[in-house]
Amino acid sequence: MFINGSYRSFTKSIKTLLCFTKHKKFTGIKRYSNALIFGIETSCDDTGCAIIDSEGTLLSESLHCQSLIHLRNGGIIPDVAQDLHRRFIEPTVEETLNKAEVSMNDITALAVTLQPGLPLSLAVGMKYAKHLSRKFNKPLIPIHHMEAHALVARMQQSITFPYLTLLISGGHCLLALVQGVNKFKLLGESIDSAPGEVFDKVARKMKLRNVSEYSQMSGGQAIETAASKATNPHIFKLPLPMADYKDCNFSFNGLKTGTFLHLHKKEKEHNIEADELIPEVNDLCAALLMAVTRHLVHRTQRAMEFCKTRELLSEHEGKLVVSGGVACNNFIFKNLTILCDDTGYKIFRPPPKLCTDNGVMIAWNGLEKWRERLDIVRDLSSLDIKAVSPLGENLIPNVKEAKIPMKLLKIKN
Repeated sequence: MFINGSYRSFTKSIKTLLCFTKHKKFTGIKRYSNALIFGIETSCDDTGCAIIDSEGTLLSESLHCQSLIHLRNGGIIPDVAQDLHRRFIEPTVEETLNKAEVSMNDITALAVTLQPGLPLSLAVGMKYAKHLSRKFNKPLIPIHHMEAHALVARMQQSITFPYLTLLISGGHCLLALVQGVNKFKLLGESIDSAPGEVFDKVARKMKLRNVSEYSQMSGGQAIETAASKATNPHIFKLPLPMADYKDCNFSFNGLKTGTFLHLHKKEKEHNIEADELIPEVNDLCAALLMAVTRHLVHRTQRAMEFCKTRELLSEHEGKLVVSGGVACNNFIFKNLTILCDDTGYKIFRPPPKLCTDNGVMIAWNGLEKWRERLDIVRDLSSLDIKAVSPLGENLIPNVKEAKIPMKLLKIKN
């Protein structure tokens, strides 16, 4: 028996519930009241997707990695990478939605990498993102791949602007000052190869793949592991690149060539044939890793000094974010930590899985832009890919002009 109008209240509640059921259909899909950003990454050889809500919570992520296929081919083949992206982009998107228990209708905006990267790979992500945007009437947020690497550490750690970032990977090596979500000042970049590319080529030339322990590792991982077993790395001498240049640019081709010359000399000395490795392979790996580390540390040290003299960073609040695939190298990160301890900087890096290419960093960058209402695009005709794209305002000429003298930090094995 219902008293004092409670029957009318009960009837109204039932009608409301039935109306809600009619429109929502109770499919079992979760409903979120806040914004959901869907990230898509296809800049190179990994197909990555992720969903992040407006509070910065990662709801789901999926990644299809092509590395083993390209490892067997001796390097990334753009046509193969594109074919694999085409094959796996839709399943990766669906898997990401299913893990979060949402549909594309629940997504607020799509963030997609448009620059820089392999054109054939970038095109797959862009075209699929545009397809989803049109089909579900969702805005697109264009993402700069290196900006995403520089910002993703803020997802799990309290890192305020401004800060210095060192981005090191298989395709890039640069130093930049990060002053905001879309405000970057480029201080230095590689004039030739990237460190990850050198590691891959040297590991291949050394035939580290023939060792079962290294057979499924990237070149950088294999070299770091082999270097940890070195007993006498000092038998190999590799020069410090660009020692006479008082700027923050990098060069790794000389180290690659020098390593090849040492390798060729030892192969000839030991009469190495076919798939055999030189006996000193661990020591040569350690010598290369040490030389690359010294170069990275010294250029970063000069960037810190430039920021200090130009008052771009507070002397007592210096922060360094290290990201990109090579940031996973613990020997390099340990020595950068020593530099930061010496200069009073705090050092950060994302978890290993967020250092390499992934959809999470794209979704996070999309969220940072969404919060500040930056680059939210509905006119899809204005969006296109760029294989090469500078990061922010170029201050490299200013750094060269400054010619900052300094006592370089000593790096030990």
